[in-house]
Amino acid sequence: MAYCRQEGKDRIIFVTKEDHETPSNAELVADDPNDPYEEHGLILPSGDINWNCPCLGGMASGPCGEQFKSAFSCFHYSTADVKGSDCVDQFRAMQECMQKYPDLYPQDEEEEEEEGKTAERVEETTPTDAATTKEEEGSS
Repeated sequence: MAYCRQEGKDRIIFVTKEDHETPSNAELVADDPNDPYEEHGLILPSGDINWNCPCLGGMASGPCGEQFKSAFSCFHYSTADVKGSDCVDQFRAMQECMQKYPDLYPQDEEEEEEEGKTAERVEETTPTDAATTKEEEGSS
């Protein structure tokens, strides 16, 4: 005999083998492609930008959200031969805004510099290790 119980926000349903053997009578409702609250990708069916898309990582709502929206919209709707080449001013404004908030928008250059320093350290230690190995081989 099937039964159901509520535990906090969860509803637990126990069913029998017989319950599983009978066909389901659940009716599925088709998704409405025009539902503004329905999950969509970055570009809505209308061609507009979905500013609520998780793929934007909150960029549209941060302290530089308006600059981001301006630059991204310009790029999306750009008709220039080199797409986005007419959006330099908007991207510059966005970059200037982001530089005011380095904790929220870390610069890639800093990360690349750190990676470069790590690579230099590896290169510096590698010849020493090789020399040690040759010395050990020669003394055997």
